[in-house]
Amino acid sequence: MAGRKRKERVEPRFDDAPRQAEAGNGRGRKKKRAAGRRSGFFARSVYWGAVLCLWAAIGLAGVLAWYGIQMPPISEWKVPERPPNVRILAVDGSLIGNRGDTGGEAVRLTELPAHVPQALIAIEDHRYRYHFGVDPIGLTRAMARNLLSGGVVEGGSTLTQQLAKNMFLTPERSVRRKVQELLLALWLERKYSKDDILEMYLNRVYFGGGAYGVDAAAHRFFAKGASDLSLKEAAMLAGLLKAPSRYQPDRDFAAAEERAALVLDAMAREGFISRAKAEAAKAEKPRIASRGRVHAENYVADFVMDRLPSYVGAISEDLVVFTTLDMELERQAEFSLVEGLRAFGGQYGVKQGALVAIDGTGAIRAMVGGRAYKDSQFNRAVQAKRQPGSAFKPFVYLTALEKGLTPQTVRVDEPVRIGKWQPQNYAGKYEGAVTLQTALARSLNTVAAKLAAELGPKSIAETAHRMGISSELVSNATIALGTSEVSLLEMTGAYAPLANGGFAVLPHVIRRITTAEGRELFVRSPPGLGRVVELPTVAMMNEMMRATLEIGTGRKAQIPGWPAGGKTGTSQDWRDAWFVGYTANLTTGVWLGNDDNSPTDKASGGNLPAMIWSDFMREAHRGVEVAELPGEGLYRPAARAQTAASGGRSGQDDGDAAHRNWILNRDGGAPRQRTQTGGSSGESSFFGRIFGN
Repeated sequence: MAGRKRKERVEPRFDDAPRQAEAGNGRGRKKKRAAGRRSGFFARSVYWGAVLCLWAAIGLAGVLAWYGIQMPPISEWKVPERPPNVRILAVDGSLIGNRGDTGGEAVRLTELPAHVPQALIAIEDHRYRYHFGVDPIGLTRAMARNLLSGGVVEGGSTLTQQLAKNMFLTPERSVRRKVQELLLALWLERKYSKDDILEMYLNRVYFGGGAYGVDAAAHRFFAKGASDLSLKEAAMLAGLLKAPSRYQPDRDFAAAEERAALVLDAMAREGFISRAKAEAAKAEKPRIASRGRVHAENYVADFVMDRLPSYVGAISEDLVVFTTLDMELERQAEFSLVEGLRAFGGQYGVKQGALVAIDGTGAIRAMVGGRAYKDSQFNRAVQAKRQPGSAFKPFVYLTALEKGLTPQTVRVDEPVRIGKWQPQNYAGKYEGAVTLQTALARSLNTVAAKLAAELGPKSIAETAHRMGISSELVSNATIALGTSEVSLLEMTGAYAPLANGGFAVLPHVIRRITTAEGRELFVRSPPGLGRVVELPTVAMMNEMMRATLEIGTGRKAQIPGWPAGGKTGTSQDWRDAWFVGYTANLTTGVWLGNDDNSPTDKASGGNLPAMIWSDFMREAHRGVEVAELPGEGLYRPAARAQTAASGGRSGQDDGDAAHRNWILNRDGGAPRQRTQTGGSSGESSFFGRIFGN
């Protein structure tokens, strides 16, 4: 056995199958191993993915908890009050303006056309009705787009989140602010209904142009209330929210229209409107309210706001203020003043003016505080105090009548020296012996100065204060020529007792104040300041003041067919020009001058102010039954005829034919029709030429 080579045993084989099977088993084991590796990778991926998600959830919860504990307890969360709005109405109920931080009223969702909230939802948050305050789909899409673009190109905030940010948070971009926004959005959705949230949003969001809330925006851009918005207008407002300054229709109408078209397409896509309705709306051309069309009633709105706290205290809720303003008279007052300055302001070196009209109770029916509110909000009818010049003389003559003199009392017009003061007449001429009626009508300075010295400056100041002047008056000899500064409103109010039969008035514009729900906070009582001038004295003063328009310095102020009285006034160095006058229906004052107190080019009360006054009063009395001045018949009518028969000129230039043509035939001789209350539109409108359509 030793040394013999051992043979290796060979198993019998029937064919090649076992070898092939062995090879096949090797390949199978490889596939199984590969599959196992894939299965293991997938399992590990799922596992680690789950781990990462868990940690992400823990991290998110930690972030929410961290920033959440920095916020006040939920029990203390509450929606902040919307800044109160004050709605100011004219005597006919038309809107003068809204005042407050928002610039518009708070409106209920039920008061709005359905397309207003629909436009907002379609373009800003089309899943608004279905999400819980946060839209995961929209948020994920926005994050993906922002990551791919490398910047912020899309926001994922819902309307609820936007409202939360606007009401509670600052506009800073930070994780802290975003987390707090999310928490507040969830709270809002839990506490309020979808309609409540939508209503709060529409009343608070910024639409551009200084307008907060849909009603303010509707007035700002379309000169109408939110309840009257058309489909195209609603689309334009909804389109503003993306970039208010970029899409303002009064700045870039083409951009606003393009954006509105996107909104309309979105509304059609969401099924809010049909495709045909969207296309029809795209073709509409809304009438845009320009900032340049800011009218003089805004002076009245500001005047109301200045005085409102004295009636109701701090303003903590929406209010409605009912005023005495007549919008038709207001439009006419603005037209007369602006047109007069346009036509003759350059000739007389006058850049500014003001006009106030009040009735016999002191109610302000018209107030224009300047040439253009959009250029200057300074109310020259109320805030400016200027020397009234000879417009102050009626208080001198009223004092004289109350001391026993009469309109026919004679005084000598001659050079005079009172202490170191030597007053002179307008034209440097003297007329000798004249009646007091003639002296007032022709505005003779020497007679007024001598009367003041005779009666005592203090007594004249007392008379002026009793009549309604509230400013401090310097009681010296020059008081007769109006050297103490007063406002146009107080001068106009101080003339009113001559128009109403001798009763004092308190110029006012507020007649009633209520909350937005109608709860009454203030109602003006009937005037009860009492009589300040006896009726016989009123009758004599009216004869004298009437003569000023018939033979004196105020001839350009005549109102054909209407008995009227008034007085011109020109301050030193031609700086101020006044005309204050009245009928039994209305008392109106006009002031012209320059804001820097620079001299005019010889503008006097008898020229341009008288013309503007007459133009306004003619229109204000169109269609009104003629009434005599108070006290008619108590003083001898013959006195007026005697004064008129004496003839003579006032010493002031009557003016050229252009002035007469302007005041008597400014509209080419055609009868001027009064507009409907609140004004009207169209080329035929009396105001159309200056205010546009």
